[in-house]
Amino acid sequence: MKIRSFAVAVCASLVASVAAAAAPAAEQQARWVTAWATALQPIPQRADLPALYRAPEVAGRTVRQVVYPTLDGQAIRIRLSNEYGRGPLVVRELAIAPSAGGAAVEGGREVRVTFGGRAEASVPVGATVDSDPVRMDVAAGRPYAISSYMGPDQTMAGWHRVSNQTNYVSTPGNHVADPAGGAYERRFTQYAWVTALSVGAREGSAVAAIGDSITDGMRSTLNANRRWPDALARRLRETGREDVAVIDLGISGNRLLSDSPCYGDALERRFGRDVVAQPGVRTAILLIGINDINFQAMPPRAGLDCDYPHTAVTADDLIAGYRRVIEQAHAHGIRILGATLTPASLPPQREAIRLAANRWIRSGGAFDGVVDFDAALRDPADPTRLRRAYDSGDHIHPSDAGYAAMAAAVPVAALAGK
Repeated sequence: MKIRSFAVAVCASLVASVAAAAAPAAEQQARWVTAWATALQPIPQRADLPALYRAPEVAGRTVRQVVYPTLDGQAIRIRLSNEYGRGPLVVRELAIAPSAGGAAVEGGREVRVTFGGRAEASVPVGATVDSDPVRMDVAAGRPYAISSYMGPDQTMAGWHRVSNQTNYVSTPGNHVADPAGGAYERRFTQYAWVTALSVGAREGSAVAAIGDSITDGMRSTLNANRRWPDALARRLRETGREDVAVIDLGISGNRLLSDSPCYGDALERRFGRDVVAQPGVRTAILLIGINDINFQAMPPRAGLDCDYPHTAVTADDLIAGYRRVIEQAHAHGIRILGATLTPASLPPQREAIRLAANRWIRSGGAFDGVVDFDAALRDPADPTRLRRAYDSGDHIHPSDAGYAAMAAAVPVAALAGK
């Protein structure tokens, strides 16, 4: 078991002998590569939360979450995060199995996962814990269900709010071994505490896509994996790049420069936790800044104000933030590609900031490469707007076809391989 705490900048490794026995020597010699991941954000702590921000009750229940790894492997590790917890995260038992659709799993194929040789994991506030390695064949693009039997007092304090994936909460009790899924009576469309699945692979590396709702796949089809990082992963496999995983670390509403009570830490602050700490990441694709531009114009709201603070930003502010993220990536040997900000039907003053940021991304020379999402999605007749075929309807977020066009615009040759 490996415990990390970014809050106190301490990294403690506790690898039990039983963990070494959990996977054969051949697997231990393989490299660990993150094959699926998500980024957490806080759940606002207020008595008057709108329904959108109310987490399901999980104390003493089993939570089954469906993930899609993007790299084949012969062994697995699962990462649990208590980044926003207010007390220990207690998982009393955890298992993974191939999904059979909905809340069901393939019977007899579940694999129990341990932490330091124990079935139960207790994750300190602000920390992450990696499970012991477990022998299991994983196929890229297939769904796997991770079932967590939670402690009797457990609550959700952090989540990934826009999962675009249906997950499940059971009736009270331990239903980890329930293959049919009949006990999983409640559905929710977030991810909680399970933040990464790494695989042991002979060869491989990961591309980390990080950004806001456009990377998060906002308004893409539920349960269909139509986000642009999903489409990029499929494109890589179809073109013979089965050795490259793509992980999605977008957070809807996220900003480059400012924290939010709902949308998480500023990207420049979370980059180390969400990208650098992922095993096997060789390349990052950065698409961020449109919310920094937009939220400064949003009027303050009474009650929960997710857009707070309404910080005024200039193109120079964004460029300085991009440079700081680039420095973090390069300090850890990660190539970073800059993605141009996509059209958002902005008024002239804000559109000028977007265009200035895009000019620098394209020609500033600070990134290791450029992904021109703006050119891929804009309407030739009105470059301030998305093409109609690529517009989900809100004039900001792409449709499924738009996300596919984004994946097609990524220069595959610029992605680091082995």
